[in-house]
Amino acid sequence: MGQLCIEKPKQKHSEDNLHELNPQTQKYPQTQESSLQNPNLSEQEVKDKTQVKLLDSVNTHQNLSIHDVYKILSPPLGSGSYAEVRKGVHKVLGITRAIKIISKSEATNEEVSRVLHEAEILKQLDHPNIVKILEIYQNSEQIFIVTELCTGGELFDAIVESQQFSEKDAIKLIKQILQGLNYCHQHKIVHRDIKPENILFESKDKRGTIKIIDFGTSRVFDPHQKMNQKIGTPYYIAPEVLKKKYDEKCDMWSCGVLTYILLCGYPPFNGKSEAKILEKVEQGKYDFNSEEWDIITEEAKDFISKLMEKDPFKRYNAEQALKHPWIAQQNEDVQNELPQIDRALKNMKTFKSTKQLQSAIYQYIVNQFSTQEDKSELLKTFKALDTNNDGQLSRQELLIGLRKIMNENEAIEEVERIMRDIDQNNSGSIDYSEFVAASINRSKLLSQDRLAKTFQAIDKDGNGSISIDELKLIFGNGLVPDQIWKQIIHEVNDKEEITFQDFSELMLNLAF
Repeated sequence: MGQLCIEKPKQKHSEDNLHELNPQTQKYPQTQESSLQNPNLSEQEVKDKTQVKLLDSVNTHQNLSIHDVYKILSPPLGSGSYAEVRKGVHKVLGITRAIKIISKSEATNEEVSRVLHEAEILKQLDHPNIVKILEIYQNSEQIFIVTELCTGGELFDAIVESQQFSEKDAIKLIKQILQGLNYCHQHKIVHRDIKPENILFESKDKRGTIKIIDFGTSRVFDPHQKMNQKIGTPYYIAPEVLKKKYDEKCDMWSCGVLTYILLCGYPPFNGKSEAKILEKVEQGKYDFNSEEWDIITEEAKDFISKLMEKDPFKRYNAEQALKHPWIAQQNEDVQNELPQIDRALKNMKTFKSTKQLQSAIYQYIVNQFSTQEDKSELLKTFKALDTNNDGQLSRQELLIGLRKIMNENEAIEEVERIMRDIDQNNSGSIDYSEFVAASINRSKLLSQDRLAKTFQAIDKDGNGSISIDELKLIFGNGLVPDQIWKQIIHEVNDKEEITFQDFSELMLNLAF
């Protein structure tokens, strides 16, 4: 085994200004409160738009201090020139999160723009292998981005510790990265800085779930237009990025480099300086000649070659890479997941939320309280059903899975019901969060203790009832007008506040 010879770079390699990260030039879909008050909208259209806003699992808090909600712990988990990451414990719920804290005074306008850009990108993504953003707090001095906490550390540290991974373990890691990238690319988002430091283990189990992080250099791309900004990290950057003419397949090259390092313990391109490394990257020549590669299968080498193809046109995309025999040998078998599919289906069959507030609070509870243990089995089921690895369940994929446990007519009928009742954002497919919310054990999730804590978290003044103003702090990002909030509460009772009894009855209707 060779000595590991790769250093963690101090910063990303970027020779150009990050013009596309400027929020004035980056186009995001804007949501206006006035859109809900458009007189041309039908009652159902207003309800649908309101539901989407209420179910937005990422809330941006302008009028709520993070210190009223979280106890921020020391020391930092990591820090940079203008930001640090700390653990934060929710004062009511008792749940620990990761909180990225950005100092506006120490960051340039460009750096602040990059942080806000990253948050906007992450808000759009819902995939089990991409870190989930939960809340954003902002005041005049700082920005706080709250995400799920990954406790297993960076893949970089695991590489340093192990130096080489078995092919079986490498496949498990690379497949998850590819699934996350396939989802991103399907949604026209390119990461542009895939490297071991940006891959975290969800838990201490190095064979468990990984999460892709750091979308600060990502961007929405146009498939008909090449990108031209030179950005990335020397060891992993694709040759065409250096020439400022590239597309989303730059991520695939980086994934190929990462696979190479996992299997042999050192990078394909090395040098005494950054310039020397980049010179070798630009040439794009690498080999499998050292003794570490003698025990590596030809399939693994072929897989790397397909990703590290210098010509981007010939290079595999994420969907093709997931079908490569080296990766596909560990595909989840729907047949093996039948007991779990049957269990998930029974929960999905009884899931139907008819009230907007009920749906919003339930999604909040799922986001806050569902544990890694709760979701591990559901994740296997979801990935077994997701046969095209795009991170969503289509009608056809659901139908294929349901045919295994019921007849054709029942399966067709059940698929239509699932799409009607569970596709709450009307995307035309079942997203991962929607699947988890509908499939999780609701009797266990909606315990009296959790309901009491959730009520307490929303009831900010502690007077024993929830008002419209308190609901607005948690749901809808301030984009739902008071008159619509009144209509929403009237679905629960004829008052303008909700007692704990009202709250419990509303939520326990979902438990059975």
